[in-house]
Amino acid sequence: MAEDSPKAQISGRLSRIDCHRVEDNAIHLARKLRYFTVRAMPLLDKLERRFGFLAIPGLIRIVIVFTALVWGLMWLNPNFGSALDLDPARIRHGEVWRLVTYIFIPRGIGTSGAMQPLWVVLFLWFLWFIGEGLEQAWGAFRLTLYFIVGMIGTTVAAVFFGARFSNSMLYASLFFAFARFYPDQVIYLFFILPAKIKWIAWVSAAFLLFGFVAGTNSYRMALVAALANYLIFFGPEMIHDARHRGEVSSRRKRYAQSARTEAEPLHKCAVCGATELSDPNLDFRVARDGEEYCMAHLPKTATPAH
Repeated sequence: MAEDSPKAQISGRLSRIDCHRVEDNAIHLARKLRYFTVRAMPLLDKLERRFGFLAIPGLIRIVIVFTALVWGLMWLNPNFGSALDLDPARIRHGEVWRLVTYIFIPRGIGTSGAMQPLWVVLFLWFLWFIGEGLEQAWGAFRLTLYFIVGMIGTTVAAVFFGARFSNSMLYASLFFAFARFYPDQVIYLFFILPAKIKWIAWVSAAFLLFGFVAGTNSYRMALVAALANYLIFFGPEMIHDARHRGEVSSRRKRYAQSARTEAEPLHKCAVCGATELSDPNLDFRVARDGEEYCMAHLPKTATPAH
């Protein structure tokens, strides 16, 4: 059998090298994907497998029903809400029901005015809208766990740092989680102005950030505690996304720098500025003065350097 030509041998070697490289890259990528898959929220997976029976399907709908009931009672008796509020001093005196009942107080709505029923309906509808979206994205167990962790964080903020967040931060954490899953969902402010959920979330986060920067240390700690559920569930993902964006940005910068380097000419006439990129047919010479010239502008009295 005749021996292969050198060109064929080289081609075969390159093919084998390329195949090995592709195979190695595929194995490396598979290992990375398996690594991230294994590490992606393993604790929540274990908790759901072991304690999934504790999930409360339709949790937010239950909260909405009790919130509507509490609002009706507050409408009949404006002082009724004070018996349900998260008051650490009264909790220490045995009124432990306040650890749960405070979540049913419709904050920011009030108890008087002809338009109050409409605002209550809108508030509860929006809460239902968020709750249904989160339960579809997460499932009942994870939404229940998220809600309970938020309640614990709010209680810690009130008891240890004296924060009067009540259920406002708990509902804010639900909204931020919804914005994480459905950033491009459009709602109409005042039934007129279209706005994406992510825009509203960014504005709300800006106000919270301002309070965090301008507030006292106790307020900062209370804010972190109240939003602990969001930080626990989404913090690792946010850190990973930030690192990924940084890596992508650095790669783009390196690529742009290399692209600019490759686009720079090797030869440039010191007189007319012509390069081999502007005219590939030009010839260039370096004169004894160290400057480079095209043949049309090469000094007549100068002999090209060899």
